[in-house]
Amino acid sequence: MEEKCEAIDLNKCHQVVSDLIHKAGEIIDSRNAHRKEFLTKQGDIDLVTETDKEVESLLINGLQNEFPNHRFIGEEESSAEGAPHKLTDSPTWIIDPVDGTMNFVHAFPHSCISVGLVVKKVTELAYVFNPMLKQLFHARRGQGAFYNNQSITVSGQKQLSNALITSEFGTSRDPEKMQVVKENFSKLVERAHGIRMLGSAALNMSMVALGAADAYYEFGIHAWDVCAADLLVREAGGVVIDPAGGAFDMMSRRALAAATPELAQELSATLTQFYPQPRDD
Repeated sequence: MEEKCEAIDLNKCHQVVSDLIHKAGEIIDSRNAHRKEFLTKQGDIDLVTETDKEVESLLINGLQNEFPNHRFIGEEESSAEGAPHKLTDSPTWIIDPVDGTMNFVHAFPHSCISVGLVVKKVTELAYVFNPMLKQLFHARRGQGAFYNNQSITVSGQKQLSNALITSEFGTSRDPEKMQVVKENFSKLVERAHGIRMLGSAALNMSMVALGAADAYYEFGIHAWDVCAADLLVREAGGVVIDPAGGAFDMMSRRALAAATPELAQELSATLTQFYPQPRDD
């Protein structure tokens, strides 16, 4: 049975998920000092560790105990079943237990837990937590974005020539996609102020919300990579669109976030496009 939006206590949701995220963060932080064993999912670059599975189970089980009518879309759960769950109007927690698993495997301290609560296909709550560096981003729709409980805003940058851009190579090494990735990096090296890659889509987008970076784009990400960070950017005053310039579709595996509409459209016009298949829904 689907739960009605007005019946949801977002304050309780916030308290429950905040406690769980900090418990999960302690697990990740305690295991980041050394390189880890891992398995591959789709290829040599798409990795999973026992910590990914343990953290996702902790979050889903903890939330399910408190909110038995809620649904879940989790990276490891979806990967195990072969495809993500379809996003419905039901309250749905979208979870990436360790975004930046490659970093985590190498003990490089830029990994995070990413959790978003979506109700009637609108993200209401968002959390991105890097426990190694004690970086906690959170947002609630209509109430702003916060970094370690301090209000944050985007940079306001409008020009690509002055913009610091974040992106990733991604986990797929499909030749067609890699050609597009390299072509876009080549363009931006000449046109942007700089390019950075933290190894985590959620942290890259969070840097846009913080005002530390000016824009982010990527092809091939999943809903669990960008659900929470999308709300963070928008609540910090930025914009999130499809990389081709249209409306953002969280299930499309394509995202472009920017400090301003002007920068978003200039970056969009610069990029060579790629459309990953299949979609998340």
